[in-house]
Amino acid sequence: MELDTRAVHVINEPFQEGSWPLSVPLVQSSAFAFSSADELAEAMAGPDGRYVYSRRGNPTVRALEQTLAGLEGGAGAIAFASGMGAISGVLLALLKPGDRVVAQRCLYGGTYAVLSDLAARYGIHVTYISGDDTEEFEAAARHPATRLLVLETIANPTGQVPELPGLLAAARRTGVTSVVDNSLASPVLCRPLELGADVVVHSTTKYLSGHSDVLGGAAVFADDALRRAVWPRTVELGACADPFAAWLTLRGIPTLPLRMRAHCAGAAALAERLAARPDVTAVHYPWLAGHPSYAIARKVLAGGGGGLLSFELAGGREAGRAFIEGVRVAKLALSLGGVESLVTHPASTSHRELDAEALAAAGIAPGLVRMSVGIEDVEDLWADIQQALDWG
Repeated sequence: MELDTRAVHVINEPFQEGSWPLSVPLVQSSAFAFSSADELAEAMAGPDGRYVYSRRGNPTVRALEQTLAGLEGGAGAIAFASGMGAISGVLLALLKPGDRVVAQRCLYGGTYAVLSDLAARYGIHVTYISGDDTEEFEAAARHPATRLLVLETIANPTGQVPELPGLLAAARRTGVTSVVDNSLASPVLCRPLELGADVVVHSTTKYLSGHSDVLGGAAVFADDALRRAVWPRTVELGACADPFAAWLTLRGIPTLPLRMRAHCAGAAALAERLAARPDVTAVHYPWLAGHPSYAIARKVLAGGGGGLLSFELAGGREAGRAFIEGVRVAKLALSLGGVESLVTHPASTSHRELDAEALAAAGIAPGLVRMSVGIEDVEDLWADIQQALDWG
């Protein structure tokens, strides 16, 4: 079935023989009772047995995991308490002291911070690459201790789309496990596992849930053996998904394809109009002609360039600050992927961990504004943008 259909028909276990609820039930229980010690011991053996304790598994959480695995085309998934929980859980489970990581240079600030912390604490060596050159990765991966390649389908906030097919194929050839953050694209626009990725991570807070009312994350695995290897570490870390958060995410997923089409259409229209204004010096949107990733984005992203765009203002930092304080329809807030439009100033918020040199290397200018385009009427959004630019 097509993804639009699969998103509506989320995975749901039978409630009783011959019938099941249309909506996945919320099982808000921390523990589950057994009639014998042997049954309890057997249930604790792995991730797919009977439910014991909700940190180890829960019916509502498992429904989300199975649904996400189906949408991404994976063998299995693990749901986490947040997107950073998913990223941290996977990295900590797959790396050991002395290992080496190759990572895309333009990464979400939280991922950059985790990699920096691992490097400082455990002697993990991180090599940053452009993400555009397969040979650059192969050169960096020649060291025998190279274990991971870390990429983002659409980089936040520059909109860079890496050379995913070539990089993932090279990772397979060299025996390097690849981890791709697909939060900004969602399975609607890209399914990295189908391109050769080993692990896909999500902040389910973003487009998957889509309504700014839940915090969650997930990792989806191409190989179930890898999921089973990661699962014990995530149980020990305790970064498990809450059943209510999983239920809220499952509630949002059926409308994901519809919302993504609206996000993409609005962002594309606004990017075109912003590019024509003289007080905007650059617009970063992967499906905008002239963007450095335009060619690969048209191949890798199916149906749109996503709902996130960023643009640089001629007035620099002060102009950016004035703009985010001047909008009225869009809201000044962190996060992205909800039905409402949000604006931020990355240099002082999401990428505050980066110093000036790192910001420049990541392509984040002082006057860069990030906008998560919601599903409002595009003419209302454009009027709001114009008045904020004119007022600033």
